Amino acid sequence: LNRFFALHVVAMPLAILLLVVLHLAALHEVGSNNPDGVDIKKLKDASGKPLDGIPFHPYYTVKDLFGAGALLTLFAAVIFFEPTFGGLFLEHDNFVEANPLVTPEHIKPVWYFTPFYAMLRAIPDKLFGVIIMGAAVMILFALPWLDRSKVRSIRYRGPLTKAAVAVFVVAFVGLAWLGSQPGSILQTMMAQIFTVIYFLFFLAMPWFTAADKVKPVPERVTMHD
Repeated sequence: LNRFFALHVVAMPLAILLLVVLHLAALHEVGSNNPDGVDIKKLKDASGKPLDGIPFHPYYTVKDLFGAGALLTLFAAVIFFEPTFGGLFLEHDNFVEANPLVTPEHIKPVWYFTPFYAMLRAIPDKLFGVIIMGAAVMILFALPWLDRSKVRSIRYRGPLTKAAVAVFVVAFVGLAWLGSQPGSILQTMMAQIFTVIYFLFFLAMPWFTAADKVKPVPERVTMHD
């Protein structure tokens, strides 16, 4: 268990660093996205630059600095004023003297693992539960191939996609809440239902995204009020 926690502490920052490098490489290769999901490389000026393109500096650097500043402000507020955050960040059991002869009644995971912990706990078979929990994470990597819609922006998606996303959000938030609560028969049944909805969203995505009616996409990036 100690080795697992040590690996968690070391591996997570390294994984985040790797994702940052991959993100910058992809950004350099294909460019950034926009709310309309329009490929800005189609329309260029006389010098060959996209008409709707903007320089990385100062626009993106200022945007990222502002986002980092806002995140650090929230981080400092939690650290200095509410480090436990109601038990989500630092659980009550962390302030209880360790006793190897006593097992806590409710082992609650960290908040960002609660949806997947709820899936793990909802499956009676331990091995199958681990497989489901791992599949819930790995299926996210197949999302670019599962989405068959002609448009990329949610602004121009049809009612089927928007309804499916709304149901998925409810299921995911429900799993997050259930994962932070002590287990019961009713909550286990709810977690099983939400787990089925979670996977159905991805497995049915090729069909409802292809069959959904979409709105016409503009040629250039537009301003919305």
